[in-house]
Amino acid sequence: MALTVFQIHLAATWFMVGLIWFVQVVHYPQFDGVGTAGFAVYHRRHTQRTTWVVLPVMLVELASGISLCIARPASMPYWVPWAGLLLLVVTWSVTFLISVPRHNELVSGFSEASHRSLCRTNWIRTIAWTARGILLSAVAMLAA
Repeated sequence: MALTVFQIHLAATWFMVGLIWFVQVVHYPQFDGVGTAGFAVYHRRHTQRTTWVVLPVMLVELASGISLCIARPASMPYWVPWAGLLLLVVTWSVTFLISVPRHNELVSGFSEASHRSLCRTNWIRTIAWTARGILLSAVAMLAA
């Protein structure tokens, strides 16, 4: 059972790694090209649709990450799920304490300062998720 949870966790993490890199390199930087007239509508659609894609995977990643702290595969070192959970705390904290407030500032229209802050601080999530993916992949390769 712990191995299945690990595999689900690994898949959810790598989904988020790919998604966060797309957001960081492609999606967020293009906010400033939408134009002021249509930005509020664009941003509202962006946040609604993104939530439907991101939130279920984030919840699976969190639930499986907590599960691994409780019961990990025998081949997984004790500290790995805890380090992974710490990185999840980082991603969730940045999401809800920094990114969501920046998005809330953009609800009424484009703000260059909010956009710049969103792009800059999103690197924290990008690095944390990438580190999680690398850590979990290393564990998977060592166990194989």
